[in-house]
Amino acid sequence: MPQIANQVSVLSIDELLSQLSKQFPGKVTFSTSFSFEDQAIAHKILINQLPISIFTLDTGRLFPETYSVWNATNERYNTHIKAYYPDHSLLEKFIAEKGPNSFYESVENRKGCCYIRKVDPLKRALKGNAVWITGLRAGHSASRHDMPQVEWDEGNQIIKYHPLLYWSTEDVKQYINQNNIPYNPLHDKGFVSIGCAPCTRAIKPGEDFRAGRWWWEDSASKECGLHVHVVD
Repeated sequence: MPQIANQVSVLSIDELLSQLSKQFPGKVTFSTSFSFEDQAIAHKILINQLPISIFTLDTGRLFPETYSVWNATNERYNTHIKAYYPDHSLLEKFIAEKGPNSFYESVENRKGCCYIRKVDPLKRALKGNAVWITGLRAGHSASRHDMPQVEWDEGNQIIKYHPLLYWSTEDVKQYINQNNIPYNPLHDKGFVSIGCAPCTRAIKPGEDFRAGRWWWEDSASKECGLHVHVVD
């Protein structure tokens, strides 16, 4: 991993993505939620025809607009982004015991729902890969300001690379517009972080970036478990 970290400061994002795909053939994957950031990264991978697999986590409770941009992305780049779904037995048991909207009732229930719909499918998606590319940015959360661009994910036993970590929101928007990349129209309606429909709302002027996710919870608990960053 030190070698990769050194390459980050020397190579452009496009060059490093290409280098990673050669260094770890068939073992580099990118997770997309079809956000602004993820669409920018997908564009780089697909337009350059890099041998990097792309997957998404279909929780079963996504916005209709998310499915639309997913379809538009497949059509624009002539690709088929693979989806991973929740284990039906786990989900059925959880809904039977807790109810369909129990995530509003407690942080424990919400994290349980996130685990079944996101974390468990993610582990299946990452299995057998060496590098996980994400669309995380430092501006997404205060807890990510000290995050390195390349890190080791102990829980998933995988190297994580965050290409756009230091990009601003305006940087991302400009890249999207310049390259005519399909994007989620909810971004134009005040939605900055788009996840499951019941857990996502538009933010008001002046509100924190994460205010639109799990708004009924204390800000300290606002992570779903996909990205666990350990500070040394």
